[in-house]
This record gives sequence, structure tokens and C-alpha cells, in this order.
Amino acid sequence: MEPVEAAMEADARDAAASHSALAIRGPLFGVAAQNRDQDGGRRWRVVVEVTHGCPQQARDALNSLLWFRAKDEAKSRQERRALLAAVARLQAECVDELTVLGTRYRVVRAEEYAAVDAHGGIETPRPTDPEPLTPDWSPGARSPRVDDGLALNPDAPLSPLQAAERVALRSLAYSGSGFPGPVVADSARAVESHPDVLLMPAAFLIVERTGNGHWSPGSGLQATAHDARRTLDFALTWMEPRTRGLIPYDADRTVDARRPAAGNTDGAVAKLKEFAQAADRLRAGRCDEVEAHGTVYRIARSRRLLRWGPDGPEYPRPSDTSTHGPAALHPRLDEDGTVHFDEPAGDEPAN
Repeated sequence: MEPVEAAMEADARDAAASHSALAIRGPLFGVAAQNRDQDGGRRWRVVVEVTHGCPQQARDALNSLLWFRAKDEAKSRQERRALLAAVARLQAECVDELTVLGTRYRVVRAEEYAAVDAHGGIETPRPTDPEPLTPDWSPGARSPRVDDGLALNPDAPLSPLQAAERVALRSLAYSGSGFPGPVVADSARAVESHPDVLLMPAAFLIVERTGNGHWSPGSGLQATAHDARRTLDFALTWMEPRTRGLIPYDADRTVDARRPAAGNTDGAVAKLKEFAQAADRLRAGRCDEVEAHGTVYRIARSRRLLRWGPDGPEYPRPSDTSTHGPAALHPRLDEDGTVHFDEPAGDEPAN
């Protein structure tokens, strides 16, 4: 191994020893694409990040991806017509796979989980997880997107611990009375139909715990631990004070726990100071846990696996539900590339 790989393997070994149990959060969804004439049909690439909470959110993201390709990238009427036909299907049907201009798109399902220790503590970032050389704490800082440019290759080389983890997770399935029967049955079938697993890169999020309660997610997934810390910094100094009535929602955007407006009561000032001090601790090195007003905030290391079968990554399961159905998301775009802002995408052009 190269020195960096050896350090990452040592980190993984230490993590496996200290966090030997798993907490399963549930499924996430995204979209993968494949050009079947390349690599013998085994490799896919992520084109919609696998972070969405239900299948329809991933379908909607694919709808937008193809609509903007038709608007901005199509080189001919024929290309634009093919893209718009796919958009029309996506806004009318629950489509989990379609092929457009030689590219196969599939809504894929990943299982999100985290490692936990003997006391129920969720794993925090590892020393070898990527971090910026110079942390940027400004709210408008550009961050890498989760899964940006990610290739999914089940034949990629693995370290010994990665291989061991893949083997150990092949049999992962829901069980117990806490899950509905169809969910358990679908999970058991997936172990047979998609017997292999592919481990995705770690992502990071905020988790919260009040008192002796369970950890609950406090943010979406971020590509790096620093992005999650910066999200928490903003939450502690800007969002939480407004949510708790310490700063009015209509206050100037520059007003926050570090820079409160004049005229606050002594009680409000003290509460804002506690939020600001917790946020300041985040900035003092690679801090992954702070507490403010009885809530513990932790930067957690999230892991995801894709089940893999003979035909590639797993689709959504029949028991996976969505919060909404398909719908038109954009104005109508004609085959010449003209956007008709006064007509929803589902409307026929006027005669």
C-alpha cells in the first residue's frame, strides 16, 4: 500500500474496533447513468446524488436534468425531441429506468447507515477523511457536491477492510416487528436478486440529541466533514436564534448570535452568547461535537451501500413510498429550444 492508503486502512481498522455495531437510517435515492457500449456494461456513474429521501424526488431531479439538457445542450431538433420525450414520461409516470440518446438512466436505491459504539455513540469523522487545507467558514463558500462525478464500479480494487466490509454487509436485511411485512419481504428478496454490495464514499451530517434521547438527523448529507461543521456553525449562529425567537426572522441577515442587534434583553443576550460560544468551539480545530441549551450537536460519518445484481445497481423496491407523484416541473420547452413561460410543461401548444 501507499502511505496514504495504509493510514486510511489503519483508520478503518480502529473504527471497526471502536464502533462495531450499525445503526440503519433507511433508504436514499439518486440516479445513475450508463453508456452500455463502454466497459462491458459494468460501470455506472452518478448523475443525481444519492441523497434523496424518496424515489420521486430522484425522478424529479432526473426530470430537471434532462429538461435543462434539452434547453442548453441539445445540438439539434432530433436530440431535443428525444430529451423532451423522456421529460414527458417522467412528468406523467413513475419511471425508474429509461434510455435517452444512448445513455441508460436508472433511479437507484442505497441503504444509509452509521457505525455506533457500545454506548450508542455515532461515529465521527476519521483523521484521514478529506479536509480543506484552509477551512472557509463563510456561508457562501463553494462546497463540493455529494457524489459529484462518482463512478460506480463493482470491479474496482479494494483494500482488505473494504473487502471484508462488503462481504459482511451482503446479508444486511431488515428484520423484526418494527418493520411492515412488505418492507421485510422486499429486503429479503433484494439479498437474493442483488447479492453483492458496493460501498459509496462516506458523507457527513449533523445529528442532534437532547437529554437521554436518541440521535436524530439535523441536516442533509455533506461531501466533507468541514461542510457539515460550517452548516452547523450557520445553524447555531443564524437559524437556531431565529427559530427560538431570540432574533426576529425579518432582522437584517447580518444579525446573528455573534453580532446581535442592540436592544436585546439580558436573557436573550445570554442565550445568544451560548450559541455563539458553541459555534466558536467548532472553529477551534477539527471539533466534531458541541452542546448548547441542552442539545448535543455532533458531526456524524454517514455510510451508504448500493445493492448490486447481474444488471447493475438496485432499483427502488415496491415497498418504498414517495411523498408525492410525478408532475410538470418546468415551463413548456419546444423542439426549437424556446421556453414558453406562460404554459406549463404538460400543456399542449395553443393553435
